[in-house]
Amino acid sequence: MFVSQLGHQFARVAIYVQVFALTGSYVAVGLTGLIALTALVLGTVIASSFIDATDRRTVLMVSQVAYGASAGVLLVTALASHPPLLAIYAANAATAFISAIESPSRQAMTVRLVGRELVPSALALNQVMWQTTQVAGPAVGGIVINALGLSWAYGIDLVTYGALFIAAMRMKPMPPEHDIDTGWPAVREGFGYVRRHRLLQSTFVIDLVAMIFGMPAALFPGLALTQFHRGPEVVGYLLAAPSVGALMQALAGGWVQRVRRQGVAIAWAVAGWGAAIAAFGLVGSNLPFALVFLAIAGAADVISAIFRSTITQVSVPDRLRGRLQAIFTLVVTGGPRLGDFEAGLVARAFTPTISVVSGGVACIAGAVAVARLYPQLWSYRTDAQPDVPSGA
Repeated sequence: MFVSQLGHQFARVAIYVQVFALTGSYVAVGLTGLIALTALVLGTVIASSFIDATDRRTVLMVSQVAYGASAGVLLVTALASHPPLLAIYAANAATAFISAIESPSRQAMTVRLVGRELVPSALALNQVMWQTTQVAGPAVGGIVINALGLSWAYGIDLVTYGALFIAAMRMKPMPPEHDIDTGWPAVREGFGYVRRHRLLQSTFVIDLVAMIFGMPAALFPGLALTQFHRGPEVVGYLLAAPSVGALMQALAGGWVQRVRRQGVAIAWAVAGWGAAIAAFGLVGSNLPFALVFLAIAGAADVISAIFRSTITQVSVPDRLRGRLQAIFTLVVTGGPRLGDFEAGLVARAFTPTISVVSGGVACIAGAVAVARLYPQLWSYRTDAQPDVPSGA
């Protein structure tokens, strides 16, 4: 997963840089997120129809082949002299669609692999891996693009999908433990569980608030040129900075297993994320301060991510875990896509600075609102009984 995600981060930077270079438009870059979100929604619905009834190892293997095909299309656009923007959007959407199927299937394996008690520690360790790739991938990817071109970034992404394919081949099969419905009844059951489960709803909503309003990644290519007066390498640094803070926090993640008020920790973490993003928007052309505040934001975000993932993993039965992870993946990856579009629209209507600062303030207000609207989040304790859905 480390190798595969490292390559994926190269492609992430390349897409932002390529679209901005072709169009010069913040909205065009933000539109990559909106298109990908549409694909995520479709992928989530389709995944929910079969994911818990299918061998999860098989899903991993097939997904890596599909990822590779999408990366191949991006590589062709980088080699073309006048690549069609539609092809870049389509390949990015295909990657998002596949992730809506692959990611929840992989994450749903966690409890069966390590047991319920070790889930927080396992997720903290996973965050170390994830955030390391988020640090190294964009930073090195920006340098590679600046020195060698977009085609190298996409080519590396294509090759690295082989790592997870080989790892999946060497795993034992993980078929479903029970007979499970497929098709529309399975989709309805998964979404119905969320509708009745207020605690899960709260974790999804608060993450959407944080990512829609507080993740200005679509603005980074423009900020690198107009505010920091640098090239694509700074886009990589800006994308990597939140993960530097997140990685440092995750490496110190042994304390997470001792936290009982996990909902309170989530609310405070999202408010901290918003405050740091707002501060990032106020630094002007001071790149070191900008990177520091983005790192602080990432440290807050990883706390929220660990506890939101833990609540999802331990409060959902295995027969539903793949479908609920699919919805979780839609929220986690779809929120930033909406955030790209929101940030681009506000930046065009006002300025990039107003877009970033207002988004950070909205995160703080949103965290307070969610804590009030969902008392289940604020009162949740790990030593209490899970918030089991009822008919009410």
